[in-house]
Amino acid sequence: MNILDTIVAQKKMEVALRKQQTAVAELERGRFFAHETLSLKKFLLDPARTGIIAEFKRKSPSKGIINDRVTVEEVTTAYARYGASGISVLTDEKFFGGTLDDLLAATINKVPLLRKDFMIDEYQIIEAKAYGASVILLIAACLTPAEVKKMAATAKNLGLEVLLEIHNDEELKHICDEVDLVGVNNRNLKTFEVSIETSLNLINKIPSQKPAIAESGISSVDTIVTLRGAGFKGFLIGENFMKQPSPSVAFADFVNQLKAK
Repeated sequence: MNILDTIVAQKKMEVALRKQQTAVAELERGRFFAHETLSLKKFLLDPARTGIIAEFKRKSPSKGIINDRVTVEEVTTAYARYGASGISVLTDEKFFGGTLDDLLAATINKVPLLRKDFMIDEYQIIEAKAYGASVILLIAACLTPAEVKKMAATAKNLGLEVLLEIHNDEELKHICDEVDLVGVNNRNLKTFEVSIETSLNLINKIPSQKPAIAESGISSVDTIVTLRGAGFKGFLIGENFMKQPSPSVAFADFVNQLKAK
């Protein structure tokens, strides 16, 4: 069993437990459930912003602890202040050290929030809305095309945007009308090997009306310049900032370098 299979098996157990603990009706009474969401698509296409979806991530299965000393509020406030087009918050606890409370804490910012998790059940989409997300992530490697279409439709009915993540040609068939944005993960979720060639090889196969986002393996401004030139509108970056003693300072410095290009 590869790491992705392990995570999905664990996620199924977690979701089953959470369904017993918190009813859908209770989630629907949450203070964010009736709120209008922000559009990540619009923020990404805003030329006044960076195109960066900056991520808050404490740890990962491949790297272990990345940064467990900083707070969500401290880091995400800096992300918003310095022009992030979106903020991604890891909510998986066992493998990434996150929680739904981290997502809730990030709602202090007026920037679209992406719930980054392994979504395998529509219940998680309702959770995302209740805890203040504007966007959910659907990972093609975890879902069938039919499951993507069904879950994306549920998200759309709740006013959420959908980012579909792919990492090979085979997963292009998961793209459907209900998906708003398509991300290319340069990290193979089964082997955790990283190469931006994955993004460059897939960009011209993604429908032009669905803004493309490059994910993982982005650590330099030059890489963003290359990816932007290829047609990408968004760049999801987390570890590059989070591994620094002060992710806030690291992000501000990165943005200043990007503006100088």
